[in-house]
Amino acid sequence: MEAPLAERIRPKHLSEYISQLHLVGPEGSLTQQIARGIIPSLILWGPPGTGKTTLAQIMAEESKRPFYVLSAINAGVKDVREVIDKAKQSGGLFTAKNPILFIDEIHRFSKSQQDSLLAAVEKGWVTLIGATTENPSFEVIPALLSRCQVYVLNPFTKDDLEALLHRAIVTDEILKHKNITLKETEALIRLSGGDGRKLLNIFELIINASEGDTIEITNERVMQLVQKNTVLYDKTGEQHYDIISAFIKSLRGSDPNGAVYWLARMIEGGEDLKFIARRMLIMASEDIGNANPTALIMANNTFQAVTTIGYPESRIILSQCAVYLATSPKSNASYMAINKAQQIVKQTGDLSVPLHLRNAPTKLMKELGYGDDYKYAHDYENNFAEQQFLPDEIKDTKFYEPGNNSRENSTREFLKNRWKNKYGY
Repeated sequence: MEAPLAERIRPKHLSEYISQLHLVGPEGSLTQQIARGIIPSLILWGPPGTGKTTLAQIMAEESKRPFYVLSAINAGVKDVREVIDKAKQSGGLFTAKNPILFIDEIHRFSKSQQDSLLAAVEKGWVTLIGATTENPSFEVIPALLSRCQVYVLNPFTKDDLEALLHRAIVTDEILKHKNITLKETEALIRLSGGDGRKLLNIFELIINASEGDTIEITNERVMQLVQKNTVLYDKTGEQHYDIISAFIKSLRGSDPNGAVYWLARMIEGGEDLKFIARRMLIMASEDIGNANPTALIMANNTFQAVTTIGYPESRIILSQCAVYLATSPKSNASYMAINKAQQIVKQTGDLSVPLHLRNAPTKLMKELGYGDDYKYAHDYENNFAEQQFLPDEIKDTKFYEPGNNSRENSTREFLKNRWKNKYGY
């Protein structure tokens, strides 16, 4: 069976690699390491189709190292251990040729699967190269992340994508025998969303659907031939951000119908379900907050459930949470409070902690007045004693203004009873 165009023209040497000059250009952070063959364990983080797998293969080829590949989609702990055992036999500690273990979509590995890599990376049995489209800070366990360098790959630019098309026309064993003219490329580039693999797949679809060996590529021709479902949802392009924005605004606007619709759009488009759950978790605090504190618990449980269960059942959990958040009372009071507090901190700098609030673990500190006049709240009626908890320079500043909802109105009454009119509650 004939390999896809993207595979047929995959670069085999660094000189053929397009884009990512900040990593592999003349001054790139990886260029000298690849040239010397001294490659650290690393994570390649970037959108789909930006050359992560290709770069890993080139590193192995140019450093003359054995290359083992696992996909996190279908590999388990047993597969990881088998590959590590093979690597130990073919390389080893302190050798210049210790094997490279490439794990595609490493963010899909569970904690136990990632744990199984630690010893091999720590002892130098393998050089790990992981590829991920997700933020490693969230998806890679800290112990493994601390042993790896993280390199960020950028989406292909318009020039990069056009260079890919020209390379395909000139170098591919099939296309170079055809008379292909790139009259217009805007539609191809727009549909690709910065994904080189997607660009080449669409380009090959156009070529295969054209009769004869003389082919002219125009925007109209591209749009005629590409199926609508190709552009239903682009996880890395502008629509990704537009739809998640519409989803969050529907939740904030208390419309469960809009929320569920945009949720369905993301699910049908193949969006990472943990990304959706994570955004709801943020929204539960930012837009609902103490108007309904249970919303944060609900969103956090949803994130944990989605992480455990996966698709398709997790779509039900996401829908339940979305409806709950949309129909919850709203308050951004805590969000506004921290914004105001941070602004004051930036303006006033590191103000001293008042003496009565300081800890006094030593005799000298006690002699200096640390902790003097501090009122232990539990020694007073209603577990409250009025005192100043801010530096003198900003005393009596109010950061938190409760929202206008039943729960925070109760909070307002509580604060008013405690602080009388000091903060204007």
